[in-house]
Amino acid sequence: MSAKVKVGFGFDVHQLVEGRPFVLGGVTIPHEKGLLGHSDADALLHAICDALLGAAGLEDIGTHFPDTDEKYKNIDSKILYRETLGLITQKGFKIGNIDATVVLEKPKLKPFIPQLRKSISELSNIEITDVTVKATTNEKMGFIGRKEGVAVYAVCLLYV
Repeated sequence: MSAKVKVGFGFDVHQLVEGRPFVLGGVTIPHEKGLLGHSDADALLHAICDALLGAAGLEDIGTHFPDTDEKYKNIDSKILYRETLGLITQKGFKIGNIDATVVLEKPKLKPFIPQLRKSISELSNIEITDVTVKATTNEKMGFIGRKEGVAVYAVCLLYV
């Protein structure tokens, strides 16, 4: 019997606001603003969760961890990520790779990319070479260009 291979895509966006920590990929990054959301608003982990859940045919992050549920208020997204991994593992899937792109003007993420990759690989229990995190700007256009928010795109490959 051949291996079952599934691809998933995830997307998340959050506003940048004062008074919150800036958390991406489970890493707190120094910045004067942070991401607004019901949880810690880790847009990178959220996008990857959606990619993983989608590939496994398990709907999306909002279905499993609704922002209307107070138990998820200010929750560390690493907890949501671990629960997501549990869901895909129950279906027999393993992660082949994760590839994500963070779109923002500031802060510049290049110095943090190795730390982000390490955090995600450790959380996912996969090799760091199986995790790619890239960063780009929106060329000063739209809400991202005005430094009002962040968008993240993620894809993953799962296999049985």
